[in-house]
Amino acid sequence: MLSCTQSENRVTSVASAASTLSVEQPHWYAVQTRPRHEKKVATELQEKGVTIYLPLVAQVRRWSDRRKVIEMPLFPCYAFLHTSLLPEVRSKIVQVWGVLGFVGPYAQGLPISDSEIEGIRALLSSKMALAPCPFLQTGQRVRVRGGALDGVEGTLVANESRRLVISISGICRSLSVNIAGYDVETI
Repeated sequence: MLSCTQSENRVTSVASAASTLSVEQPHWYAVQTRPRHEKKVATELQEKGVTIYLPLVAQVRRWSDRRKVIEMPLFPCYAFLHTSLLPEVRSKIVQVWGVLGFVGPYAQGLPISDSEIEGIRALLSSKMALAPCPFLQTGQRVRVRGGALDGVEGTLVANESRRLVISISGICRSLSVNIAGYDVETI
């Protein structure tokens, strides 16, 4: 039986071995930002040559004298980067004002699958009404067949209205969309 220290060392060595295998290949990663700094971080990282994706949704804000439609981040305090995690690239990213660090164990960054990012892009481009929802770890994984959301994968929530939940496990965030009338198949 392993002692607590031995098991911690084993977990650390497994995590470092996994991270060194994929450091040179570009993957999607999430970075956590200071509150309300997502757009500034995205602009600065783009200027430094980093591929960034900041999903935005239009919201109507009301003030006492006017209403205005503004674009707000879909996931507040998070942005997605498609990059390798070489030391010089990592240091360039974490030195940007507003970046708190990579999302993942020991702030090393946890790769996010391309299908999760493409699912978000497909939902946002479909112009369907989105609603944030709690992150789900249980439930049935499904893929939408046909229509504007063809191929989008997520978790089917069984309630009065059929809703598909797209979860980004790296940042523990989810969003849902109504899929009543769509065919779904299990994965």
